[in-house]
Amino acid sequence: MNMNEQMQAAEANILHTYNRFPVVFTRGEGCYLYDSEGKKYLDFAAGIAVNSLGYHYPGYDEALKNQIDCLTHVSNLYYNEPMIEAGAKLALASCMDKVFFTNSGTEAIEGALKAAKKYAYEKTGHADHEIIAMHHSFHGRTVGALSVTGTDHYREPFYPLMGGVKFADFNDLDSVKAQLTDKTCAIITEVVQGEGGIYPADKAFLEGLRKLCDERDMLLIFDEVQCGMGRTGHYFAWQEYGVQPDIMACAKALGCGVPVGAFALNEKAAKASLKPGDHGTTYGGNPFACAAVSRVFDIFEKDGILSHVRELTPYLEEKLDELVQKCECVAARRGKGFMQGLVISGRPVGDVVKKALENGLLVISAGSDVLRLVPPLIISKKHIDEMAALLEECLK
Repeated sequence: MNMNEQMQAAEANILHTYNRFPVVFTRGEGCYLYDSEGKKYLDFAAGIAVNSLGYHYPGYDEALKNQIDCLTHVSNLYYNEPMIEAGAKLALASCMDKVFFTNSGTEAIEGALKAAKKYAYEKTGHADHEIIAMHHSFHGRTVGALSVTGTDHYREPFYPLMGGVKFADFNDLDSVKAQLTDKTCAIITEVVQGEGGIYPADKAFLEGLRKLCDERDMLLIFDEVQCGMGRTGHYFAWQEYGVQPDIMACAKALGCGVPVGAFALNEKAAKASLKPGDHGTTYGGNPFACAAVSRVFDIFEKDGILSHVRELTPYLEEKLDELVQKCECVAARRGKGFMQGLVISGRPVGDVVKKALENGLLVISAGSDVLRLVPPLIISKKHIDEMAALLEECLK
């Protein structure tokens, strides 16, 4: 089949929940993808911040192949070695006490919400508690995660959702305080809002949330699904701010392409929340996924991935700032590390994304007017220069 025939076959059988771009990818190498007709694309989307090591990074594939030869799945009724290893590495990197492996970021959010609710239940003996989330946030598409997603068009078709959720304005502590009641048990926020338009949190805002939670014995939940695992130059974005959550959700680059997520809890939350029978998963923590997680941490440490991101961020920001100056339709840049957004004005951001695809560059959108760049963490100055040249052509 040619590429058009492949896409027609997909539409004939796959439920149409995505407006996919007209391309079929068949392989990747380094920071590049190739379609079924052999065209090469520079990937500055990384599977939406998933493929942080690009494609076929030395040592990554071998770990998965070796694990397939040993064991891919065993029930959580039993222990397995990769889960033990990956759990220790994630707990260390996140500065948390306990971790629970899931299959996705959305599942990690669901677990985090349940842990917060159970913590409040254990403390009060009743279950009628509330959670404060942020406007323009995105936490996933299952019912619980959607309930704390602060974007109406995602939510409206699926009412009634989980009750007891109130919304405040991101980076506005007074707005959060206005939503507090005696029933509030947790506050959940992204450290860098992703789908909402690439908005980093203010340090004072996160510090204020931490203070509120400490004063009222509430749990602070950070969603690090997109901004975590090295994307800002730290394992998790909160570490740059020095404001530690009680519960943290992560996924995406945790497995660098293998479906895996996790939520991590500090000692206080872990000791007084979920107990045997409260939460579970068939596939979460399976040996195959955890072998990927374990190897990702090994590579990050051995090859200095975090320091590479920190060292190269100023160059990436410089080149993006040059586009702001050169291109009339680019109003501003914002972001942290390798999670950057260009605000597009005067033309639909979707048109820029499509033009970039035609020119062999993969970028994506965020919010209504932001061009999102979340490349593999292994890019070099050469890749940044190539991206800037291709993108400038698209923005003319």
